[in-house]
Amino acid sequence: MAAITLHSASIVVDAALAEARSRGLQPMTVVVLDPGGHAVALKREDGSGILRVEIATGKAWGALALGTGSRVLSDRVASGAPGAAFAGAIAAASGGRVVPVPGGVLVRDGAGAVIGAVGVSGDLSDKDEDCAVAGIAAAGLAADTGAKPS
Repeated sequence: MAAITLHSASIVVDAALAEARSRGLQPMTVVVLDPGGHAVALKREDGSGILRVEIATGKAWGALALGTGSRVLSDRVASGAPGAAFAGAIAAASGGRVVPVPGGVLVRDGAGAVIGAVGVSGDLSDKDEDCAVAGIAAAGLAADTGAKPS
């Protein structure tokens, strides 16, 4: 299985942080995981909260575990009882590792294969996701947020 390289992961992290700074967002934490859920690159900006590493990692890890961006789980939770039950089951099965909000984005290579995931935490979840997508694009890779095409 191909995995994101350290070089590409570093570009993703730096570009995601640059996007956050250009937009005046809160201090961010960005992590890039390989397909096995292991950290390849991580940066936490000065002032980023003490749980942001765990939250960013949980977003990315959940995306890998479910095979889709963390937005999908967030949407299921928002849909009501069946989604909430699913989220509860995922939380139990993962030992609480999955964070069910936007900001966990799969990274795909040119052939569409998953080569990792990015998790961003620090501002509103939709803004976190935007930064992840910007970082992935800067590395010349494809972002998969799980959003349905419009």
